Amino acid sequence: MEHIELFFKSIFIDNMVFATFLGMCSYLAVSKKVSTAVGLGAAVIFVLAVTVPLNWLLDQYILKEGALVWLGPEYAEYDLSFLSFILFIATIATMVQLVEIIVEKFSPSLYNSLGIFLPLIAVNCAILGGSLFMQSREIPSLALATTYGVGSGIGWFLAILAIAAIREKIRYSSIPAPLRGLGITFIVTGLMAIGFMSFGGMLTGGDEEAPKEKVVSSKKVENKEDLKAKELKKKELANNSKEIQE
Repeated sequence: MEHIELFFKSIFIDNMVFATFLGMCSYLAVSKKVSTAVGLGAAVIFVLAVTVPLNWLLDQYILKEGALVWLGPEYAEYDLSFLSFILFIATIATMVQLVEIIVEKFSPSLYNSLGIFLPLIAVNCAILGGSLFMQSREIPSLALATTYGVGSGIGWFLAILAIAAIREKIRYSSIPAPLRGLGITFIVTGLMAIGFMSFGGMLTGGDEEAPKEKVVSSKKVENKEDLKAKELKKKELANNSKEIQE
């Protein structure tokens, strides 16, 4: 259940593009055609799925304070967290180089269409953001880190695929001249981001029901106490009226 929750949360609620607006350079530049968007999105999924768990291992066994205790008790006080950016980027650059070699070997047309943006995945802030969010949120296990990496990659893939499909249709629409190009793309991105915000209720809706029940039950208790108090007052008034008549 924890894996499923983290998976869907990383895709819809904490989407790299629509929630944190990371990776916008490639998102805007390579989203003119669906074919190139699919190729780049698949590459981003692969890089995130590999680099996030690898960087989790680096963080747990090398970078965190006391992570080097496995080398001996004398290393327990070492804190190498200041090297996080350097090691994370080195891991990402290695994986991006591997992806570039594979794409160039098996799909030269996609390699040529992506151009400079394929090696630029190494400096894509969405890729580094996945590892940094994994570190800041203190994901407890390697399996959850892998789930988070795959989910974040799929979320970025869906974002660029959606905007690429919309931009292909927009070409045949009559758009005001000042909004053509990036103008209408930013507007559509903002609207999609608002739509993705609605998914936030998927994981929080069930938690809000319990307090409401408590409030309702407390109101019922208060209403019962008020009725009892009113009945006592009526009895007192009835007794006082009898005494006066006597």
